[in-house]
Amino acid sequence: MNALRSFSARADIETILAQLGAERLDVPVLQPADPFLDTAGEELRRRIFLSESETGETLCLRPEFTIPVCLHHIGAGESAPRRYGYVGTVFRQRRAGGNEFLQAGIEDIGNTDSAPADARSLADALAFLEALGVSAPTVTTLGDQAVFNAVIAGLGLPQGWAVRLSHAFGDRATLDATLDALAVPPPPPEVPADILEPCEARDRAALVNALSMRLRIAGLENSGGRDADEIADRLIARFDAAEIAPDEKALATLRTFLSISAPLNEAAGALAGFAEAAGLDLSDAIAAFGARATEMEKAGVDTAAISYDAAFGRALDYYTALVYEIATADGLVLAGGGRYDRLLTMLGAGSDVPGVGFSVWLDRVAALTGGDA
Repeated sequence: MNALRSFSARADIETILAQLGAERLDVPVLQPADPFLDTAGEELRRRIFLSESETGETLCLRPEFTIPVCLHHIGAGESAPRRYGYVGTVFRQRRAGGNEFLQAGIEDIGNTDSAPADARSLADALAFLEALGVSAPTVTTLGDQAVFNAVIAGLGLPQGWAVRLSHAFGDRATLDATLDALAVPPPPPEVPADILEPCEARDRAALVNALSMRLRIAGLENSGGRDADEIADRLIARFDAAEIAPDEKALATLRTFLSISAPLNEAAGALAGFAEAAGLDLSDAIAAFGARATEMEKAGVDTAAISYDAAFGRALDYYTALVYEIATADGLVLAGGGRYDRLLTMLGAGSDVPGVGFSVWLDRVAALTGGDA
C-alpha cells in the first residue's frame, strides 16, 4: 500500500496543515462537472472523468481541489477570510502514469491584502515540502498573469488578439504558436453554409443556434467538450483575426517582454526597464509586483533564489496574477499555485472574493523521498 494512503501519513499531513494555520476540509470525490468545464480551461477539461446522475446532471471525479473548496466557501455563506487545508485523491486522465494521485494543499480565500497573502502562499508551499522531507535542491519559477495582461493592454492589441494571447498564457508552445499565427493572419476557417452566414454577419445568437443544432444531431451536447457558446466565440474570433493586419512592432515588443527572465529580487527593475524602453505605462502592475516581492522577503522567502519568467504561467484558466511552481532540478513539479481573484465570482459568489492557494503532488514527493513523506 502506498505509504501516503496510510492513516499515519495522512495524520502527518494534517499536522502540517494545522502548523500552517489551515483548517482541514473534506470535499466529495464526486463533483458537478460544469464548474470545472466552465472555468478550469482546456488542459484540465480534457483530462476529466465524466459521469451522469440519475437526473441527468453531468458529474465528474474530483480532478483538483481548488474549485471544490471555493464551492464549499460559497455554499457555506462564508464572509470572513478562511484558510482551508485538504488532502485526498484527485483523478485525471493521463497518457503516462496513474490516473489517480494524492494532493494536499491550502486555499486562502477572502483575504483582500493580496501581497502578504501571495507571499504566505509561496512560503507555505516551500515549508510544506520541507516538512515532508524534501531535501534535494528545488527550482521555484514565478510568473504573473496580471503583468502579462497589462502588457497586452498597453500595446493596444485588438480584443481578439488579447483574448487568444490571454488563453495561451501558461503554455509556452501554444503562446509561441499564437504569436506566429498573429504575425501571418490565417484565412477564415472553412465551415458549412449554415455556420458561415452567421459568422460573416457576426450574428452570435444565430451562430450558437446553428452550432447547438449540429451538436444535438451528432449527440455531442453533453460530451464534456466545448459547448456551442464557446465554439461560437472561437469561430468569431478566427473570422475577426482573418481581417486584422499584423502589427509587427507590437508583436516584437511582446516577444521582448516574454524573454525577460531574472531573479525575483531583480525582476521589478527588469520590468521597469522594459516598460521604459517600450514606452508602456506598467506602473500599477510593477508596483503590485514589487510589493509582493517585498512581502515574500518578509515571509522569509529567498527571492534571489526564485526565478521570474515573464512567459511562465500555469495551464488553468482561472489564475489572474501570481503563478508559481516548485520543481526538482530535472523539472518534476512538486507543488504549484497561484491567485484566482475571479474564480469565486465565476462559480456563483455574489461579490468579488479573492483567493490564492497551492497544491502539493504527494505521490511525487513520496517517490523523491523514498515513500516516507
